[in-house]
Amino acid sequence: MSKPVVIVGASMGGLRTAESLRRFGYLGEIVAIGDEPYAPYNRPPLSKEVLAAEVSHEAVAFPIRPAVEDVVWKLGKKVISADLEAQTVTIDGGEKVEYSALVIATGLRPKRQKYPNDIEIGRHVIRSLDDALALRSELQPGTKVVVLGAGFIGCETAATARKLGCEVTVVAPGKLPIRRPLGEALAAEVKRRQEENGVRFLMETEVDDLVGTDRVTAVQLGSGETLVCDVFIEAIGSNTNAEWLDGNDIVNSDGIETDSSLRALKESGSSWENVFVVGDIAKFPNPIFDSTPRRVEHWNIPTECAKHVGQIIAAQSKNDESLADLLAKPFKPIPSFWSDQFDMHILAFGLLGLADDIQLVQGEISGDCVFEYRRNNVLVGVAGIGLRSVVQGYRKEFER
Repeated sequence: MSKPVVIVGASMGGLRTAESLRRFGYLGEIVAIGDEPYAPYNRPPLSKEVLAAEVSHEAVAFPIRPAVEDVVWKLGKKVISADLEAQTVTIDGGEKVEYSALVIATGLRPKRQKYPNDIEIGRHVIRSLDDALALRSELQPGTKVVVLGAGFIGCETAATARKLGCEVTVVAPGKLPIRRPLGEALAAEVKRRQEENGVRFLMETEVDDLVGTDRVTAVQLGSGETLVCDVFIEAIGSNTNAEWLDGNDIVNSDGIETDSSLRALKESGSSWENVFVVGDIAKFPNPIFDSTPRRVEHWNIPTECAKHVGQIIAAQSKNDESLADLLAKPFKPIPSFWSDQFDMHILAFGLLGLADDIQLVQGEISGDCVFEYRRNNVLVGVAGIGLRSVVQGYRKEFER
């Protein structure tokens, strides 16, 4: 019997890779290994609907389509190491699994600060379903919540907590929330609308320490101020889940670097022919923008990666004559994301953070509006509050 395709990571990227393999004609065994006990589920609702309504796994689970019902799911199993030369991965407990092709889809985990008084109770992050459910149980009307971090997760969580009746303060070192991707004007508008709904912002400061004995009761700010709180939420970015690949000849620099076909790179610059990277952990060049490899944490990237990788592995398995053309065709997805905060819906395409010029091109910033993001006069992004059809119309501008 031939060796299976092994997918390490059983979230959306893993599921979509399995679907793509079947779609493009791979007939062999597929093994997907994930450290969470749950079948693949949708993560964006964790900071929104799951917190707001305490929904179950079934409410956010992806449907398992008939084509992938035969996938072997090893859930609640953590891969602790890999030997890319021997083509094996090892699961915690000692089980070794051989592969014909390996898909790295282990994604990210939340960063955690280390404090002198490093209390755990009353302290939360949001990345998994269990994270969200644990936090939801503490968000009651009148609960005092401090959110550290003013990116999308921090702002969405703040909005949801506020709608649940909590008293919410966002603390962050930057000048404005979500400023790096959105730019000054739109970031200022996000802050204004959050404040209009009762969220308090303390910007350009940090949390220096936690206060409390058995659980967090306050946070000590760099400004010297002490904020009383019942719940402390860290939303300060992510680290890659790549330690299980240590000791192998790959390029791991805040992401597993790949070639233009999403094959993992070796230190020499050549590629592993049968090792692919999918989703948030993939650091790939995108010729739509330039040749710089980047990790892109937007919601559509795992699916786009999976489509590309599944097609290549399927062609390899059949010695298909299309393989050379597939490998010569660079991966160039159009990144997209959305964010819901109170009644504000933000939709964006592209890599907004690359822009050196940001212009309001439609509407009023206090209402529905659209911004264009350009670098050297070339469009690299578009974002809007409302006006979905207008923003979506820009997709064709990136098909270059």
